[in-house]
Amino acid sequence: MRTATIDELTQRLRTLPENPRVVVSGNMAVPWEAVRALDEAQATYVLHALNAPAGLPTREGVTVETCFVGPGMRRHPRLSYVPSRLSLVPLLFGRALPPDAVLLHCAPPRHGQVSMGLEVNVLPAALEACRARGGLVVAVVNPQMPYTFGDAEVPLEHIDLVVEVDAPMASHAAVPPDPESQAIGERVAAMVADGATMQLGIGAVPDATLAGLTTRRGIRMWTEMFSDGVLALDAAGALDPEQPLVTSFCFGSAELYRWLDGNPRVRMMRTEKTNDPGLIASQRQMTSVNTALEVDLFGQANASRINARIHSGFGGQTDFIVGALHSPGGQSFIALRSWHPKADVSTIVPLLDEPVTSFQQSAIVTEHGVAPLWGRSEKDQCRDIIEQCAHPRVRDDLWEEAQALGLA
Repeated sequence: MRTATIDELTQRLRTLPENPRVVVSGNMAVPWEAVRALDEAQATYVLHALNAPAGLPTREGVTVETCFVGPGMRRHPRLSYVPSRLSLVPLLFGRALPPDAVLLHCAPPRHGQVSMGLEVNVLPAALEACRARGGLVVAVVNPQMPYTFGDAEVPLEHIDLVVEVDAPMASHAAVPPDPESQAIGERVAAMVADGATMQLGIGAVPDATLAGLTTRRGIRMWTEMFSDGVLALDAAGALDPEQPLVTSFCFGSAELYRWLDGNPRVRMMRTEKTNDPGLIASQRQMTSVNTALEVDLFGQANASRINARIHSGFGGQTDFIVGALHSPGGQSFIALRSWHPKADVSTIVPLLDEPVTSFQQSAIVTEHGVAPLWGRSEKDQCRDIIEQCAHPRVRDDLWEEAQALGLA
């Protein structure tokens, strides 16, 4: 390991093979200084990142590759989407998608190790695959990145170059949920008992759900990500003090980042652990809360595509649904608004036109009610999806479609 300037990093990146595949920290932990150096160093390259935000290079010669499409990639002119459940993405780096370099965004070293901080995810597997084939590993070290433990920590001897920067971390201030999201969160929270293990994402519904759990006790976290909602649970004494909070990446407010920095209660783990359906199933009362773009009368959910164009990907939804249903006392919810406010359409449809992301959840939840699915006949499922979850203005139409589908 040696410390280098950005100019020296640029020179080193010029020595990579032609059209190299470079894996970079994704979500809200992209090391932008290193990405700009790569863009200057290579005429053509493949940039692999999960759920990347806006700002990736879009010029000719740049291919962005991912197994989960972020907002900064959806309209990229050279997007290469590789479908995969999130738990299987790490295997790709050792087989189909071998990296020539890995660019990490890290907290400054402590006790001979840097920390990947907010973003662990698939990066440990990428780092190992890259080192195994003699590739380049770069740590962009930023004092504003929180230091986290577990699989986030990387020994300095595994790093080829360290580049020091001092740049603010992208953050997200939680906003009060809208009335529909509040109602959905309250309905989900009402079905969560003391001692449950939670998996939720980011957004109004997860935040409203966690807000509804502040009176519970012994709540555990085994999730692929969490945000500021965990702070309210911690302040209320709802979390199990004997269990670490397990996650793979985080994104939220500056307050959350201060809470994370050096917090021994938070265990950042690599994706192939957090999203392993077997490990998920071993968690007590595993409760998975996910969302979708639309759900049909068969209980199938599309969370990935709009008009056949990829919008996100499988992510961890299938991993956690399967794991939660195999957990003792576990349950899995698809929680969504019954009406899409921007598209001005019902999110409950007769039959999906898009590829299915997931199916066979415990229940569908909207602001109108709950439709239990697990262990019920398809006609009972259909009836409750229409009567309990769909917006009232489309229920008559859905019943007509249900008749044609043999579900009435």
